Amino acid sequence: MKAIAYQNAGEASVLQDINQAVPTPQGHDLLVAVHAVSVNPVDTKIRKGVTAAAGQWKVLGWDATGVVGAVGPDVTLFKPGDRVWYAGDISRNGSNAELQLVDERIVGKMPVSLDFAEAAALPLTAITAWEMLFDRLKIAKDQQNHDQQLLIIGAAGGVGSIMIQLARQLTGIKVIATASRPETQAWVRELGAHEVIDHSKPLREELQRIGINQVSHIVSLNQTDQHFEQIVECIAPQGKFGLIDDPAPIDISKLKRKSVSLHWELMFTRALYQTPDMIEQHHLLNQVADLVDAGVIRSTANQVLGAINARNLQQAHALIESGNTKGKVVLAGF
Repeated sequence: MKAIAYQNAGEASVLQDINQAVPTPQGHDLLVAVHAVSVNPVDTKIRKGVTAAAGQWKVLGWDATGVVGAVGPDVTLFKPGDRVWYAGDISRNGSNAELQLVDERIVGKMPVSLDFAEAAALPLTAITAWEMLFDRLKIAKDQQNHDQQLLIIGAAGGVGSIMIQLARQLTGIKVIATASRPETQAWVRELGAHEVIDHSKPLREELQRIGINQVSHIVSLNQTDQHFEQIVECIAPQGKFGLIDDPAPIDISKLKRKSVSLHWELMFTRALYQTPDMIEQHHLLNQVADLVDAGVIRSTANQVLGAINARNLQQAHALIESGNTKGKVVLAGF
């Protein structure tokens, strides 16, 4: 089968087109014929920092849509022919291959209203946003106004694009998105942000400009170390702060005076540790698929670069590393 992989960590140019043996599903595995993938910052971080085991190839890719071709002996949730979507398991080979093994408990049914490319933009970011909002920050899934505010820093990217929608459509919280360019500010407004401020300016001043002094919830999606002092200043006493990136060291003791709780989200945790609630990602993805099919949530795919091959993946990685993307970058077909 075709795959795109590398052996030595480095720049995007290390990605190569290769051929690999077809894997055999075991246990709860699905063998999925991959139709489309999207690229996330995790792909570029691993490519730059993790070398493959001696004599092996490392296949990246943690967002995919496809069709189940075969199943392991313990599979009960899917059958061959099912259209599925998932983000996968960071400890296994990824989706940049024609065929991929993935545990059924972290796989959902694909929305029927989207094509493979449109759907591939959503799994990793939807899981990340959902777990942050509802599992970590415990924001209520109702439309009641609880006098709460959610500040999303770096909201125009993949996670922010779906987090805005989930928060706006499923909760009563006031959604404040940050974006620094006219096109990204327009994007987050289109997705449903109540207010938009510019994170290239002091956050406290930007919030005061829209008549807000403090916010009850803050989620930082990138450059947390650069914004941390402002986060401490802007968050309300007894507020909740969540982050997903890997910042330079920050002094979390500064949160103590306000009794602020800190929440780190990594959507791979359940699969990495085979947690008892691992199947919650299956249920979560099914719920998101239903929201998409009901017209409540839209795809965040913004750019389709063409077929899944080394050349196009190199371009996708470069776009992600530029920090200037909005929504998701997608590739489809081999």
